[in-house]
Amino acid sequence: MKNTLETRLGIFVALAVLAFAIILERVGTLDSFQRGKRVNALFSNVQDLKAGDLVRMAGVEIGRVQTIQLTNDRVLVRMKVTPSAAVRTDSTATIKFTGLMGQNYVQIDFGTPTGELLKDDGDISTVEQADLSTMMQKIDKVAEGVENMTKSFTGFHIDTLVGPLRDFITANKDPLTLTISNLQMVSSDVATQVRQGQGTLGKLIKDEALYNSALATVSNLQETATEIKTTVAEARKVVDQINSGQGTVGKLVKDEHIYQEAAEAMTQLKEILQKVNQGQGTVGKLINDPELYRNAKLTLQKVDQATEGLEDTGPLSVLGLAVGKLF
Repeated sequence: MKNTLETRLGIFVALAVLAFAIILERVGTLDSFQRGKRVNALFSNVQDLKAGDLVRMAGVEIGRVQTIQLTNDRVLVRMKVTPSAAVRTDSTATIKFTGLMGQNYVQIDFGTPTGELLKDDGDISTVEQADLSTMMQKIDKVAEGVENMTKSFTGFHIDTLVGPLRDFITANKDPLTLTISNLQMVSSDVATQVRQGQGTLGKLIKDEALYNSALATVSNLQETATEIKTTVAEARKVVDQINSGQGTVGKLVKDEHIYQEAAEAMTQLKEILQKVNQGQGTVGKLINDPELYRNAKLTLQKVDQATEGLEDTGPLSVLGLAVGKLF
């Protein structure tokens, strides 16, 4: 190959075109010349997203961000994805970043299998992520709160808390030593008594008869509990029978005819009592007629007078006397 001016110029142009293509690929402008499907998404905040940033699905690059513009208090992000990307009508777009210092990108999920494939220039819903700057501000506030809390302990010495306790122990060293020794002796005596079966605790542990008695008591309690359960079960059966209208009580509670008869009987009894209170009928006159009361009282007085001389009088005389007194 001749090293001519035309050859060098051709190589230079080829390298320039290659470099230009690489630059376009890096900034995402080359995608404008490729076939694809346009997807639109509205965000409240795109954070640091820029034109040319990647569009991914399940971590796989499927396109690039074309334009970002404000519209109706929202941010419209237009993207171009490959025709083979299965973006559906129920897919959602989320702005994410690869790290604290990484590049932002748009993540699109698969959606549901029943969702229809999105048409060209279609819109999908979005999910807003927490802003990184907001998160950092919250972390700064937490750190500031921790710092302020730490400052509140500035100048505090542990001796302020431990000093009085140390002085108290030093001043009462002998009584505390004696108290600890007494506690050790008491605990030793108690342990010895327990091992020998002495005292209440020792008998509870060592006495076989006491154990048998406690076991019998527990058995009796279990039997009592069983009887109580049986009684409750029987009572529940009785209640169920009453609710179902079985038996005398059940019929009294559930039978409408018996209820009506009882109501009628109570009404009639109420009428009878009203008549008695008003002095109607024989019973009413006996209770309410004062003249009948006086006659009955007078008759009883005559009977008393007639019986005064019965002891010294014969039968016929008694009969005659009774007739005379009465009539």
